[in-house]
Amino acid sequence: MEDYLVRIIAKDAGVRAIACITTDLVNEMATRNETSETATAVIGEAITGGALLGSLLKIKHRVAAKFDGDGPVGKVVVESDAYGKVRGYLENSAVNTLRDEAPIDPYGVQEALGEGVLHVSRDMRLPELVQSYTPLKQGVTDTLDYYLNQSEQVKSLIQVGTVLGEDGLVVAAGGILLQNLGDSKANTLALLQERLAEMPPIEEQLHNGTMPENILENLFAGIEYIYLEERPIRFVCTCSRERVEKAIIVSGEEEIRFLIADGGATVDCHFCHEQYEFDVDDLEEILEELLGEDDEDED
Repeated sequence: MEDYLVRIIAKDAGVRAIACITTDLVNEMATRNETSETATAVIGEAITGGALLGSLLKIKHRVAAKFDGDGPVGKVVVESDAYGKVRGYLENSAVNTLRDEAPIDPYGVQEALGEGVLHVSRDMRLPELVQSYTPLKQGVTDTLDYYLNQSEQVKSLIQVGTVLGEDGLVVAAGGILLQNLGDSKANTLALLQERLAEMPPIEEQLHNGTMPENILENLFAGIEYIYLEERPIRFVCTCSRERVEKAIIVSGEEEIRFLIADGGATVDCHFCHEQYEFDVDDLEEILEELLGEDDEDED
């Protein structure tokens, strides 16, 4: 079954909710990044959180979240948009901080991230990006929860998680996001928070076969809501050879001449790990294009 998210709204209760399953997406990320169990859990929770943040966007808007901590996993970056397209990467895919004796964080996500800052950048088609900085908390869920409530100033509740099998593959991953539509209905969100706390974690429910729409149905029992949509979630990378060429041009004449002298260049995309090869002839053409632009500017 393909990954997807479900969106509902309870108008009278003043709450909206999104639940998603991201199992295939996280496995793809783990494969692309060749991650250890800890790194798989980290990128799994981060990419799921990114998908939920993207679901809040308007059409053509994008969001990027960078977990920049001092832990062994290093920097973790995820990007998403309003169409369910997500991508991400982490610096150290081999980190291992498993904690068998810690049921709350068995994969050691919090220790892997360490202390630092969450940087969220939103492209809302404005002259400048809308940027926010908040401290990293106890793992991905607490960090995103703090960001939504403190930086976005919207009463929210978010939960993301992964379950790994004995072979290290993800057997279940997903998340849920609840938000107030108005301060007057804060009591409803509190009620839902209590109910969610009494349920198994979202990833365990998914592992047991409960689908996102059923999770929301159980959570909102007795609360009238409208089913808005089901939307697919998938990995999509926006890299291309053309974009890499533009990046090489931006690097400048001196850098391009260095690459030519070095016999060529190989550029690896952080997100999808696609490799773009540029031999000397390719680089000389790029240099000619750059110098031609410089001549036009002088004229």
